[in-house]
Amino acid sequence: MPLLLGENDGTSNVQNPFTFEHRSEEDEEDEEGRQCDDDSVGAEDVHNDDNQDREGSSPFLAIRETIEREQMRYVAVDGEGCNLSNNPDTEDLDDPIELSPMQYHLAPSPQFENVETIGHVVSSEWTLWGNTLMGHPTGEFIVGQIFNSKGDLQHAVKMYSINSHQEYIVLSSTKKLLVLRCNKAEQSQCPWRLHATVVKGTSLFEINKYSGPHTCVNPCMNQDHHQLDSNLIAAHIEGMIKTQFTLSVAAIQASVVERFGYHISYTKASKGKRKALTNLFGDFYKSYAKLPHFFGALEQANPGCVVISKTFPGNMQNEEAFQRVFWAFHPSIEGFKHCRPVLTIDGTHLYGKYKGIVMIVMGCDGNNQLFPLAFALTEGENVDSWGWFLACIRNRVTQRRGLCVISDRHPGIMAAFADVYLGWSEPNAYHRICMRHLASNFMTHFKDKCLKQLLCRAALETKVEKFNMHMETIGRINQDALSWLEAIPFEKWALSHDGGRRYGIMTTNMSEVFNSMLKGARSFPITAFVQLTFYRVNSYFAVRREHGASRLASGEQYTPYVDAKINANVVKAGSHEVVLYDHFQGLFHVKANRGSKKTSSSGSTSFVQHYYTIQSYFSTWAPLFNPIHNEYEWPPYVGPVIVPADSMKRVSGGRPKSTRSHNEMDVREGKTSITCGLCKQSGHNRRSCPNMNMGAGPS
Repeated sequence: MPLLLGENDGTSNVQNPFTFEHRSEEDEEDEEGRQCDDDSVGAEDVHNDDNQDREGSSPFLAIRETIEREQMRYVAVDGEGCNLSNNPDTEDLDDPIELSPMQYHLAPSPQFENVETIGHVVSSEWTLWGNTLMGHPTGEFIVGQIFNSKGDLQHAVKMYSINSHQEYIVLSSTKKLLVLRCNKAEQSQCPWRLHATVVKGTSLFEINKYSGPHTCVNPCMNQDHHQLDSNLIAAHIEGMIKTQFTLSVAAIQASVVERFGYHISYTKASKGKRKALTNLFGDFYKSYAKLPHFFGALEQANPGCVVISKTFPGNMQNEEAFQRVFWAFHPSIEGFKHCRPVLTIDGTHLYGKYKGIVMIVMGCDGNNQLFPLAFALTEGENVDSWGWFLACIRNRVTQRRGLCVISDRHPGIMAAFADVYLGWSEPNAYHRICMRHLASNFMTHFKDKCLKQLLCRAALETKVEKFNMHMETIGRINQDALSWLEAIPFEKWALSHDGGRRYGIMTTNMSEVFNSMLKGARSFPITAFVQLTFYRVNSYFAVRREHGASRLASGEQYTPYVDAKINANVVKAGSHEVVLYDHFQGLFHVKANRGSKKTSSSGSTSFVQHYYTIQSYFSTWAPLFNPIHNEYEWPPYVGPVIVPADSMKRVSGGRPKSTRSHNEMDVREGKTSITCGLCKQSGHNRRSCPNMNMGAGPS
């Protein structure tokens, strides 16, 4: 399907290969502002990427290799979604959705001396300080010492300074010259100085003059180091991010302490992570220009995929500012035809350099496992964006009548279902409210856990009589709480009044679980994020297709989820007795007996719908994904350059604010101890710091 630019359909032909660019690191940390602020890159610079080396390091390959290494990580085949979709245990409603908790002390921390095995940033032997061919055995530099590049020399001096607890300043830095001096030269007359120039006709750098070692006295610092900048941190953590791209900033800080012995700020660790992501997966700004290029390759390799985008005129000629993009993979569109007619929708925030909302719609297969159906990246959650997202689903993904859609009560979603022209009004579709979000809203008003538990039990009841009993109990405790619930139509949230539309699915946890799987990727450049959804969804199809084929070959009739349900109900039926009143009208009475009787499951399977059969399960996951070619084989793209909208740029400076408001659904973290801003130790503040009069941190 074509990529839409603005409001018009157009053919998506791509011209520029997805190239990788690595900028040389600067010596001083204040240079990082210019490196990070890549918004100055214009349309001409993006188009000129054709001149880059196509055989260089590729973000496309990096994301593919990253996904392939962890393909099995989140893919389960037995009962994955049982508790996540139905929430039968109301005591667990406050539990966080966390599939892969980060253990900071277990995070992979490759030694920096082996960084050449991580990526392309440094690939010389300068780190072998004992090698007399490269430097003095004591670790000091020597005149005549040669480095593969200026970057290697800079890296070497940084490591030397960090290990010796000394700092330097840059006197001169050009493409052909580097002059450094001890930052205490004027105070203590320290003679340390390094002068290096490029070897004529090469990229090699040679030390021409060197005065060392340092003679100044410097305390054994541990709070931070000027030369331990975000570029060095990025090189240190690249291998870690390849292994675990959900790596948190706190984990990076802990790893830096373990490797270098210094406590770095949250901001510096965050900058280092962003630069590592840029090195691995491409530039954040230019990634927007690569987006139509990748979608062109996706549609070429996998015909039938749906891609719809919306842009508006940019600040420069031949530029279009990104607003939204929707995509659905053809295997997902075909596979959903064999799933129950239930969808869950949810939105979550991007964490990268640019703001945005990820919208996800999920189905549920016959084994009660999540089924990724479609995605969108939008400028935010509002009436227009949710209406556009739901219109894309209805017009291009599924036209099934009677779909049940479960969501929270966001005004944009509610408005979309009230709009008869979007195709989501009854009887075309039925909107239902997520029980978890309803309980959270309820708690913000009444703040009573007992009432919340009664609400959840009422929502989960299948019998009207028991539902009424719980509602009466709520009314006796708090009449206002009962009135609040009665103002919401019961069929929207109560299983007993649902009419079977939900198929027992009470929450949007399916969508939230997939969101949590994408958590680390939400810090990626936009094209890398889209690529990850392709490989992640394919991993689901590959594993579950094989699982379905094996069960189909073994002659099994129903999925493990349904088999377990049938067996449990057969056991439960042993304590019941059926008294027939009229066979022709199907009139009978079921009585509960104290004693158990031997029962048979004969005939029980006639009540099982075809969605739960192994044949339907296999058909759900049978469609195939075709691999996407390497970037230099992607089709050309002819069209305007896509750039991020100015409004999507995050405000720089200071620690990034949380992108979502936490409520009672989130785990309440314990209070953290106070930390001194001077020495970085806990238990006291700057005013009461014992080192304040000393003018230095702990030694």
